[in-house]
Amino acid sequence: MAKSSGESSAGATRQATSAAAAVDPDSRPKRFMKSALAILGETGRTDFTVLEVVERSKTSLRSFYQHFSTKDELLLALIDKIMSESTRRWAQDTADLPAAAALRILIDHICTPAESTTQDKVNRGLTNYNDHLSETLPREYARVLSPLHELIKEIINRGIADGSFRADLDVDASSALIMQSALGAMRLQVLGAELTGVPVSADHIYDFCFAALRAPGQRI
Repeated sequence: MAKSSGESSAGATRQATSAAAAVDPDSRPKRFMKSALAILGETGRTDFTVLEVVERSKTSLRSFYQHFSTKDELLLALIDKIMSESTRRWAQDTADLPAAAALRILIDHICTPAESTTQDKVNRGLTNYNDHLSETLPREYARVLSPLHELIKEIINRGIADGSFRADLDVDASSALIMQSALGAMRLQVLGAELTGVPVSADHIYDFCFAALRAPGQRI
């Protein structure tokens, strides 16, 4: 978590509740994820126990450990589902746009504010847990973020091809930096308000990223 996503961002968890509700109700792993999501939506905290998830899902500890070794694996699976579904939608929304416009739309989606108190609690809980997952399950967490990283790479390569982005960019590194900047939007909003009194917005993030990518003569 990311969000992240996490890190996991506001945009990444925008439809998390509806996504979880749409899964096969007989799938035990999905039931555990749905229960964890419900706890997050109520409390905004990730310090719940496996037993709480089991009780919420009306299953058993034995069943839980047949599918997940730890709570970390459960939350990683939840973030994986949210990120993969969100990235698929974002790819569709940006597919036919020029690179600069695609980057603008993508950052807007990732930085979309929560539309409800429940969603805000989920966003914050998963975002705060992302640092922990990056330490305990770094390889698996990187895999979860790889679809978003690939989407940003595709947009940057599109911009290099059409001349709007610099040809000398390190695409892999630039994509990773943009991804982390956007997924950290929630924290940046809070930190920016504390430092300067002005929250960091999607506009700020886009301007910062585009300034690093743009070819000579291109305007923000």
